[in-house]
Amino acid sequence: MKKRCYLTGPLWLRKEGGAFGLSLPEGAECMSADPHMNGRSHGLWAQSAAPAPACPPLRAEVVCDVAVIGAGYTGLSTALHLAGRGIHAVVIEAAEIGFGGAGRNVGLVNAGMWVMPEDLIQSLGPVYGNRLLDLLGEGPAYVWEMVRRHAIDCEANPVGTLHAGVGAKGLSELTERARQWQARGAPVTLLDKEDAGRMLGCDFYAGALLDRRAGTIQPLAYARGLARAVLQAGAQIYCQTPATQLSPDGAGWRITTPQGQIRAGRVVMATDAYTRHVMPQIAAQQVVLPYFNMATPPLPEDLSRQILPGRQGVWDTKDVLLSFRYDAQNRLVFGSVGALRNTGSAIHRAWAKRMLGRIYPQLAPILASSGFESEWFGSIGMTSDNLPRFHQLAGGIYAFCGYNGRGIAPGTVFGREMAGFLAGDIRADALALPLSQPDPVALRGLRSCFYEAGAQLVHLAEARF
Repeated sequence: MKKRCYLTGPLWLRKEGGAFGLSLPEGAECMSADPHMNGRSHGLWAQSAAPAPACPPLRAEVVCDVAVIGAGYTGLSTALHLAGRGIHAVVIEAAEIGFGGAGRNVGLVNAGMWVMPEDLIQSLGPVYGNRLLDLLGEGPAYVWEMVRRHAIDCEANPVGTLHAGVGAKGLSELTERARQWQARGAPVTLLDKEDAGRMLGCDFYAGALLDRRAGTIQPLAYARGLARAVLQAGAQIYCQTPATQLSPDGAGWRITTPQGQIRAGRVVMATDAYTRHVMPQIAAQQVVLPYFNMATPPLPEDLSRQILPGRQGVWDTKDVLLSFRYDAQNRLVFGSVGALRNTGSAIHRAWAKRMLGRIYPQLAPILASSGFESEWFGSIGMTSDNLPRFHQLAGGIYAFCGYNGRGIAPGTVFGREMAGFLAGDIRADALALPLSQPDPVALRGLRSCFYEAGAQLVHLAEARF
């Protein structure tokens, strides 16, 4: 009987004759745990985004200065900023543009990370900590600038986000978070229950933190818009082109794909939690946290004026958090931790109806009669300290990764920083993150399964009474 393993579990890097590839246990049968296999990969975002630009598979040998593996925010931003410097970049993508987290996420464009500013400085030290906070604090503004500069049609709505506090504990957390960000001059405002209620359109939360730097976008449309800008800048993108092997090639690298190959001086790994065939240690340092979203039908105008009248994006302070925001057609997108597969599909769907109806009772009749119009889920890679990483994986192979659910603004600005670094405009020791090596997480697969099962247990019980 064959053993079975899931690609979300631990993988090993095989090196034979100088080549890097994927290694699986002897006799193992590989079963993909990717949501793409069950039709719930991109949901509403795939339905409402403009079509992706044509990016056929690579069927030849190409030579370039920098090869970028992965067509998400980091990879596309890197290629775009390299092309702007006259550096020839080629992007390859195993599936389609925005296939991974870039096309599945909630679409909240937030500043900073989950980690509070002072804790972040304690983890990274004052030099890197302050650099990272400054870089990511300005991240949403740079996303809005990219949208304007490249005329990206992605429902960009820079009206802020609301971090909603659940009970006294949640309000206490937000009070401290507000203090720390305000000490850095950030435009954040702590709202009491009454003011939060007016902005949220409900009295469910004890308060909220309004961050005016932030906002929402249609995340897959943003990725596809970046891809169009990359092509217009003169770089190439090849989809349905997985990298299956990396081999030394003189002073550079040879990347083997199913129907072609790339010879490049340097390589950027921009695959993060969706890393598959090469350099799997990128994913092995992250525990996978599944996250799903469900979208209501378009709400009537009178109802949408009651619920989130300012159209900010929202997430709350619970450990198993929830989030919600509007799209441009007044659909309310509601999500939380969990995977829409096996028993999770029914459990999370039933919870979403109960919880959303509890926060906004006026939605209960719509949810009862129409339910959700679309649903989808994906993977968030969580590092041990909830902070991103900068790696040199081998000579000339680099990666920014570990976004911990904050990929839109960080991916965009880290792509810009990566291009500056590769162009020689930014020294390695002047980046916002120190150079580090991947540190595999013990029992990664087991912990990922625990989070998936734990979210089901929480949602099975929550909001029943």
